[in-house]
Amino acid sequence: MRVGAHESIAGGVFNAVDRQLEDGGNCGQIFTHSPQVWQDPNIADDDAERFRSLSEENDVGPWVIHTSYLVNLCTPKDGLRKKSLDSMQKEVDAAHKLGIPYVNVHLGAHTGAGEQQGLDNAVSVLDELDIPDDVTVLIESDAGSGTKMGDEFEHLAYVLEESEQDLDICLDTAHAFAAGYDLSTAEGVEETVAELDATVGLEHLQCVHLNDSKHECGTNKDEHAHIGEGLIGEEGMRAFINHPDLADVPLVLETPNEDGKGFEWNINRVRELRED
Repeated sequence: MRVGAHESIAGGVFNAVDRQLEDGGNCGQIFTHSPQVWQDPNIADDDAERFRSLSEENDVGPWVIHTSYLVNLCTPKDGLRKKSLDSMQKEVDAAHKLGIPYVNVHLGAHTGAGEQQGLDNAVSVLDELDIPDDVTVLIESDAGSGTKMGDEFEHLAYVLEESEQDLDICLDTAHAFAAGYDLSTAEGVEETVAELDATVGLEHLQCVHLNDSKHECGTNKDEHAHIGEGLIGEEGMRAFINHPDLADVPLVLETPNEDGKGFEWNINRVRELRED
C-alpha cells in the first residue's frame, strides 16, 4: 500500500523524504516553492541528487509535484496564460531533475469565458508544454466553486481526449465530495468509481488526494478534514480505501494539522481502515 502526505521542502527538497519517513509515509507530494507566488523551482543539482538517492534508498515513491495555486490553464487572459505556461514548464523540468514522475495541476477557472472555451484554453496550454518522457501531467478534480473547472468528471475526460499530450488524472476525494459525488457510503463510493471509469477510465487514475471533508456533499466548499472524521466519514473512507479497483493507486494526504492530529495520525488511520 502506497500512502503518504504532502511534505514541506523547507531547508532543502531532500528534507521532504525524511519528513515523509517520520510521518510513516512511503509516497508523497511537494511544492517546489511557495504556491502563492510566481517563483522558479531553483533546485540545486546536489539537492536533487540527494532527494533521488534518499527516496530510492528508503523506497519512498512515487512523488508528485503540485503546481502553484496561481496557475490557471482555463484563463482567457493572455498574460496569465503565459505565466501559467512558463510555470508549468519549469515544474515538469523540475520533476525530471528530481526523478518525480508526476506533476499535478488544477484546470483553473474560465472567469466568464464559458466552460467550453475554458476547457479548450486548458488544452491549448497543455499542448504547448515540452514534457520530458519520464514525467506525466495529472489533471486534478476540483470542488468547482465559482467558474472553476474540473468538478465534473466530463471536464477531465475532455481535456485528456482533446490534448495531444499523454495526460492522466488525480482524484481528490474532498473535492469530488464537494462537487456532488457522494463518497460517504459504500454504495456511493461504488457509483462514483464506476462513473469515473465510464467517463475518464480508471487506467488514467495515477494518484488520489485522500482527504475527508468539513462540508456537505455538493456544497462546492473545499476544506479538508481528518480521515474518517469529516462528512465523508469512516464508512465512506473505509469503502474507498478498500475498493478493489483502487488498491494500487498511491494515496497522498493533504489533511489538516489540528486537534493534536497531523499527517502521522492520518496515515496511521488510513492503514487501520485498510483491510488486508
